[in-house]
Amino acid sequence: MRRIRNHVAVVAFIFAPAFLPAQQGADGSRPVSLEEAVRLAQLNSPVTVGARNALRTGRLTQLNALGQYLPNLSVSYGASNFSGGIYQQGELLPYKGDPWNYGKGYNASIVLFDGGQRYFGYRQAVAGQRANEENETLQRYGVATTVKQQYFAVLQARELEAAGASALEQAQVALNASAAKVKIGQVVRTDSLKAAIQVGAARLQLLNARASLRDANAALTRLVASNVPVTAIAADTSDIPKLDVDDASLARMADDGPGIRQAAANLEAVKQGRRATMTSQYIPQVRANYNYNASGFTSPTFNWGGGPAASTQTQYSFSIGYTIFNGFTRELNAMQATVLADNAEAVLRDARFNAKSQLAQLIDQFRTAAQTVELQRLQIAAAQEDLSAQQSRYALGASSYLDLLTSQTALDSQRILLINARFTARTARAAIEAFIGRDLK
Repeated sequence: MRRIRNHVAVVAFIFAPAFLPAQQGADGSRPVSLEEAVRLAQLNSPVTVGARNALRTGRLTQLNALGQYLPNLSVSYGASNFSGGIYQQGELLPYKGDPWNYGKGYNASIVLFDGGQRYFGYRQAVAGQRANEENETLQRYGVATTVKQQYFAVLQARELEAAGASALEQAQVALNASAAKVKIGQVVRTDSLKAAIQVGAARLQLLNARASLRDANAALTRLVASNVPVTAIAADTSDIPKLDVDDASLARMADDGPGIRQAAANLEAVKQGRRATMTSQYIPQVRANYNYNASGFTSPTFNWGGGPAASTQTQYSFSIGYTIFNGFTRELNAMQATVLADNAEAVLRDARFNAKSQLAQLIDQFRTAAQTVELQRLQIAAAQEDLSAQQSRYALGASSYLDLLTSQTALDSQRILLINARFTARTARAAIEAFIGRDLK
């Protein structure tokens, strides 16, 4: 009697709560293409926004470096009002002059000689802007890779959901078959209980797959900065992208990738900065100045300048300055600039070696995954044939439920391996594109 109650309880757990259909409703996510998702993410991502703003700042940095060749100009103007009186020999005498007084001045200065400091500073700004451009490329492709991986994660979750639904259907078929065989006494109740447990496990697997799909959609929505939920376009996901570029061409692209170009531009900027530092520390600077000041303008009422100036002063001057000793600050600045150049050179060297190493790993990862996809398709075809045969044998009583369960588990495992291999191949190709800084068609 207890065995019958246990059997009924398991079957009731599987069929009674209709919680599974509630999870199947669409969440209203808007399908977006991969291209649109990448475009939106590149437009809204904080790292790409920061990279574009660095370009804006870099352009003004270059303009500022060129502006150092031009003279500095300034003008001044002042107006003041006097009233009241002054004490003279103990007697308060009223102020009798015009109450309004004015003054104005013009000033200009220019560096005549600095040993090349301005030239090296300009070249440093140009190299820094090249580094900003390469960084913007790096950030764009980095964001594109992240979005593609998440987009492919949505496709992976959708494929896992389909695989879970198929596994649930197969488990339900097995449960129906075992329940029928139990009724006629052909098999023991254990087979039916095992089949019921298998259905429950398949339902749980499907629920997890749908939860993963919702999570993947939420992550994709955040990356594209959409106000409404988005998801990947439902399409045939069986194909994987190809890699039609040979290894030698990819190696050349990687050796000229944005990461290496950025490191080279940074090194050039640091070298030019070191030269500018050396010239500013060890070469005297010659400067010319011009100053004109006029004062003593007066008027009874405010009239923006008054009459003729009571006094004017015009001054031309040349100056030269050189620091003989400043507590070894000059030597410290020179050493810091030299160390920065050495560090930047080491970064460039490491970037070149990293390009060879990372590219080889990514290519191997892609090709291994692509071969795995082909193998898994064959494995799934064989597993489906084996499951069909085991279902027929089990229906005729020629095999046990354990044999049927083993075939079902093998088919489910092969499907998951295929889905994971597709995801790996897609993400590896996206990583290669980010690494070389260009799209592979």
